[in-house]
Amino acid sequence: MGLSKTIWTNPTEYLRAEAPENPVLFFSPAAVQSVARRFLAGFPGLVTYAVKSNPTEEMIENLVTAGVQGFDCASPFEIALIRRLAPDAAIHYHNPIRSRSEIKFAVDHKVTAYSVDSSSELAKLTEMVPVQIGGQRVEISVRFKLPVQGAAYNFGAKFGATSEQAAELLRAVAAAGYTPSLTFHGGTQCNDAQVWAAYIREAAVIARAAGVKIARLNVGGGFPSHRDAQTAPNFDAIFKVIADTARAAFGGDLPALVCEPGRALCGDAYTLVARVKSVRDENHVFLNDGIYGAMFEFSQIGIIDRISVLSETLVPRSAPIRARVTFGPTCDSVDRLPGEVPFPADIAEGDYVVVAGMGSYSTVTNSRFNGFGELGMVTVLGLGL
Repeated sequence: MGLSKTIWTNPTEYLRAEAPENPVLFFSPAAVQSVARRFLAGFPGLVTYAVKSNPTEEMIENLVTAGVQGFDCASPFEIALIRRLAPDAAIHYHNPIRSRSEIKFAVDHKVTAYSVDSSSELAKLTEMVPVQIGGQRVEISVRFKLPVQGAAYNFGAKFGATSEQAAELLRAVAAAGYTPSLTFHGGTQCNDAQVWAAYIREAAVIARAAGVKIARLNVGGGFPSHRDAQTAPNFDAIFKVIADTARAAFGGDLPALVCEPGRALCGDAYTLVARVKSVRDENHVFLNDGIYGAMFEFSQIGIIDRISVLSETLVPRSAPIRARVTFGPTCDSVDRLPGEVPFPADIAEGDYVVVAGMGSYSTVTNSRFNGFGELGMVTVLGLGL
């Protein structure tokens, strides 16, 4: 998988010229830069990109071009990637579980922002991370969790201290001489702005209980990508709730705000085009991509329903919708898209299935299981057909 050097006008131009047999991800630099600038203009603080959602070089480079100056990294690989592509960018190492070798790697690469959610992990940081690196005071953000709903899945099941533990950790961070901050992650694909409001209010409670004035509050990721054809995310409404709640909760002790969107920044920058391998007995649809490929996340949080179908001659299918059981190309029976997919009733073998909003968790989860998974990467000026 590698990005083609030719820049095409749109996906249709490429499909007409190449008629690809394997799935293709079409990338639009204009799309990612547009969303990035929307965040930079609207979010009331520092915007950092969660690299895990799409770590391709073209994604990082276009975010930097748009003005993004911070990146949330979860591994030495991601730290090295950002240091190579954006050497002056701020790096937040906010995976709260790290081996000692990983911590050493981060220190060697002058990372000055970490997160923590347990006393055992804080002990490793205080043992290995100087209070200052390169003349800059190191920040340690305590990550906490709440039992709130409103996201596709809850990150608190794996990471995050309770509020009581967070207050203790925050006091310990401040006592050790590091810059004390708080961070949280309300869960992926979060469309309810009140999730952020609940966490922000609790962050103020934790800071007061600890007796610590925090320097920054990282409101995490969770900002949704556009998956529902009927409703686009309302980022401005979320930004307003975050700003208003923070001012009300912290008053004169208002910390600097940070966010770390992933899918919200990269999702709309890519469109996937797969092909129909077979329509079995006018019932089941088999595609050349599926759960073991770029569509892996469909099994976790459902399909993206921004789907259109083109015939082999690139004529849009427009027959009435008929929901179909849809499988990927492998011989594994779990390689099935969830539920039934709403396809035009006249969908046929050789057709192109176009799925918009496929930039997040597609390039990184695509596998070569069963010999499938060859995925083309093509740059286009625009993603419209």
